[in-house]
Amino acid sequence: MTFTASVVGGSGFTGGELLRLLDGHPEFEIVQATSRSETNRTVGHSHPNLRHLDLRFSHPEDLAGVDVLFAATPHGVSMEQIDRFREAAGTVVDLSADFRLDRETQYEEWYDGHSRPELLQEAVYALPELTRDELPGAGIIASGGCNATATILGLLPLFEGEVLAGDEQIVVDVKVGSSEGGAGGGEASAHPERSGVVRPYAPTGHRHEAEIEQLLDIEVSFTVHAVGMIRGATATCHVFPGEPVSKADLWGAYRGSYADEPFVEIVSGGGGVYRYPEPKAVAGTNRAEVGFELDPGNGRLVAFSAIDNMMKGSAGQAVHAANIALGIEETAGLEFRGLHPVGAP
Repeated sequence: MTFTASVVGGSGFTGGELLRLLDGHPEFEIVQATSRSETNRTVGHSHPNLRHLDLRFSHPEDLAGVDVLFAATPHGVSMEQIDRFREAAGTVVDLSADFRLDRETQYEEWYDGHSRPELLQEAVYALPELTRDELPGAGIIASGGCNATATILGLLPLFEGEVLAGDEQIVVDVKVGSSEGGAGGGEASAHPERSGVVRPYAPTGHRHEAEIEQLLDIEVSFTVHAVGMIRGATATCHVFPGEPVSKADLWGAYRGSYADEPFVEIVSGGGGVYRYPEPKAVAGTNRAEVGFELDPGNGRLVAFSAIDNMMKGSAGQAVHAANIALGIEETAGLEFRGLHPVGAP
């Protein structure tokens, strides 16, 4: 069965990744891509890798009726346009933060409030490794944030495997590439400013902290650095368990959580150059790498994870969630394994 799809906000980086994935997907047909700034221009004008597509950007006011609408728009747009989106499609997959949190009070604390709080409980957060059972038939899917996704995937086995109780201090340091800022990322994302940096841009108070705390029911100390790569996000999580933990405990926990997951691989201290999770190794893919190490001198546990922020942290995760919601084989259209060697992601 073929499902029709549209991408609202198709001229941005995330919109381009969605179009690339949908173009190669065996069960989706792209009907429409919208863009205010690129209306009537070809998709290839914005995305040179998609020049083969016979498709022009439409104005977002002229939505076509489709089975699935992917909204790759800035924060605040989807909550204002959600009724129009739902009139156009039976399934809406929102890649902004508009429906990720459960309560209106969270949006008042972390964002600028919410105009449609009555829909927050209806929306399903899209992190299939954690919310897979809630996705089938979902009408509003809220694709998880890239920094939150990387962090949650690294920490999740520690809670599912009862290595942690939830009251331990957890310090997370995330390093992310410039594509997180989007196609209009501004001066801070411009190559001359970004190249070669390891710049803390959210030492405290990053909005994705709210997602992590909500999904794992914990408190976390969270910092994000901008680094000189284009694609990729890696989370290093420092934890001090209350009880002694062994490598065997950790292998059991991580295998217990991810042994059957198609897009998560455990990479922890093996041989070769890439001994721990590395964004470069997953660039362009929907895969996540997770790993861990113990510091016997002070009892510290370090959990690692690496994703492509544009894929597992955005477009890939959105397509993965849509696959599950519609009853499609969940790996469909997401099989690309990546390249090696490859330039800076």
